[in-house]
Amino acid sequence: MHFLFEPGFFSNAPVQTAFVLGGVTAVVSAIVGVLTVVRGQSFAGHALTDVATTGGSGSFLLGISPLVGFIGADVVGASAMELAGVQRRRGRDVATGIVLGAATGLSALFLYLDTTRSATTGVTQQILFGSIFTVDPGTIPVVVVLSVVTLGLISWMYRPLLLSSLSSELASARGVGVRRVSLLFMLTLAISVGLSSVAIGSVLSTALLIGPAATSLRLTRNLRRAFVYACVFGVLATWLGILFAYDSYYWDPSSQGLPVSFFIVSIVFLGYLASGLSFVRRFVARRAGARGRPRNVGQVV
Repeated sequence: MHFLFEPGFFSNAPVQTAFVLGGVTAVVSAIVGVLTVVRGQSFAGHALTDVATTGGSGSFLLGISPLVGFIGADVVGASAMELAGVQRRRGRDVATGIVLGAATGLSALFLYLDTTRSATTGVTQQILFGSIFTVDPGTIPVVVVLSVVTLGLISWMYRPLLLSSLSSELASARGVGVRRVSLLFMLTLAISVGLSSVAIGSVLSTALLIGPAATSLRLTRNLRRAFVYACVFGVLATWLGILFAYDSYYWDPSSQGLPVSFFIVSIVFLGYLASGLSFVRRFVARRAGARGRPRNVGQVV
């Protein structure tokens, strides 16, 4: 297996940290991502990536952990989008666009200040595209705790969240606090984007959030099964990305290797394309014992 696993791969401490961190964030992103796609809030997820850029670049200026910056800014941004929006989708999109524009402007300012005032090299690269091999192992317990809290919130509000996703009017008629549920979901979305920003960067974190989710919803009409597919695909794409990035250091002795984020996003993209092939759908349907054709992604995305 030398052709696949280069020397020192399994014993490398940064690789071990990357595997744990990447696996945990991939699972959280997959579960939150499925609900994001079902609720039609992919644009909000994209907007939060720019908000995360603002938080990450600001954290370097303040000398604090990028994880704090990513998640802190996303929580503030998600709250602003939800509280400023209205129940109708058009109003939510307008509020999201306003927050997105403000975050982009602040990101440009903070990144400029980072590159002109900071002695740290590669700040912009680390914020925008991630640097999972350089993450401090001490970050893992914090990431795990935040992941457990996020999944706990999703589990606690799962039924009212699905009902409000289907019909906010019906949910209100049944006594569901639609605004409260929407706000809590936006907070879980914020944490998810913040966590994935640590792994693959703020700009590309949407790929880990939306890609596996959209792929799984192409392959099955069963929502619980979609969660499983998304988690498996997200973790597999992340771990393969880490493996290929590590191996790329040996492909050309004069190079420094290719970034993990490039491989992860590429695998996610190719997986999404493959999920549209009819033979792939038939294979997955047979393996799952499903009847009928899987739902087309156009019906849910």
